[in-house]
Amino acid sequence: MRSIRPLLAATGLVASLALTATACGPSEDDATGKPAADSAGGQDAGGSLPDGLAETLKKHGVDPEKWKNGEWKNWDKGKWLREAKDFVNPVIEGLWKPDRMKSAKDPAKTMAAGDVSGDQGVTDPEPAPVRAEPEKTPYHNYAAPVGKVFFDSPEGSMVCSGTVVKDPGNPGRSNLVWTAGHCVHAGSKGGWYRNIVFVPAYNDKGKSASALKNAQPQEIAPYGAYWADWATTSGEWLADGGPTGGEGAPYDYAVLHVKPEKGTKSLEEAVGNALAVGFDAPEVSQIGAMGAWGYPAAPPYDGLIMHKCVDRPGRLSISPSTPAMYRIGCTMTGGSSGGGWFRKGSDGKSVLVSNTSIGPVTSGWLAGPHLGPGAQDVFTTMSEKFAGH
Repeated sequence: MRSIRPLLAATGLVASLALTATACGPSEDDATGKPAADSAGGQDAGGSLPDGLAETLKKHGVDPEKWKNGEWKNWDKGKWLREAKDFVNPVIEGLWKPDRMKSAKDPAKTMAAGDVSGDQGVTDPEPAPVRAEPEKTPYHNYAAPVGKVFFDSPEGSMVCSGTVVKDPGNPGRSNLVWTAGHCVHAGSKGGWYRNIVFVPAYNDKGKSASALKNAQPQEIAPYGAYWADWATTSGEWLADGGPTGGEGAPYDYAVLHVKPEKGTKSLEEAVGNALAVGFDAPEVSQIGAMGAWGYPAAPPYDGLIMHKCVDRPGRLSISPSTPAMYRIGCTMTGGSSGGGWFRKGSDGKSVLVSNTSIGPVTSGWLAGPHLGPGAQDVFTTMSEKFAGH
């Protein structure tokens, strides 16, 4: 029986991948849930729909007010928007209450080791499991950019993980979140998920389920909820993504542009940090360590506690026609999907270089896409769309 590796004997690698914040914790306004100022813009907490959204919904036969009053639960094929240009996600204030967040399920993307049939000698040996370690609390001091992505699907309320990333079009004021494509869109046989929100530093103090029984909203969401007002993922995920990743897995990444349900403060200003995205990571053999952060929700985890794994990456190829993915040993399960993978950049700071996409049926490793030119195009398009806004 294979033994479980510790979280790398070289503990310095863990320290070098710390995702520390650059600012203090939640402000008084953040902690109480009261906005710092009245929300301005189209998609307000007050409920008005943003410019163009009502028209988009109506074009697809959806009444905007009925949508907000429950029509979004209609997943009939004709009402499920799937094209890149058709993303809609109007704010429904108060929808994501603490209990609803806690009950959200993981959209597990799993595959058996035997499913790797197209490697043609590219795939490296399966890594030994690395036991996921709980992040130190409060999370805003150690991993401020990491949080949970919540969304509704035909199967119910779901949860993934995500990371606040820097926006070159809005330096110091980013509203961009990096996650997995399968956390925003169902892939080849479905469409865009609905009611997508990002909650940074979810359960900031790492409390147990019993301790959170009568939790106040600020305990669950110290910075509040940030709703996606636009999402973009790869064309390959839209065309080829499937329940177990499929040939879309090597392109299973997405970027959200978000805005606060309440208030006007940008996401980066609120949490005090954002991480750069690296699209030029060296060959796997040249990378000493990668760390994956997320909120595993499938057993034996319950989705409440942020965890991390650090390991030396290997390669996983699922098809001769698609790029090899990164793979690390890690015992995190579903719910950690979309969580960022980081490496130490040339300046000594952690850089996002992948995200959790797929894992085995029995936890032990995770795989994430290599972020190349296609991922950079997705990111740049989003940044330019909202530059200066």
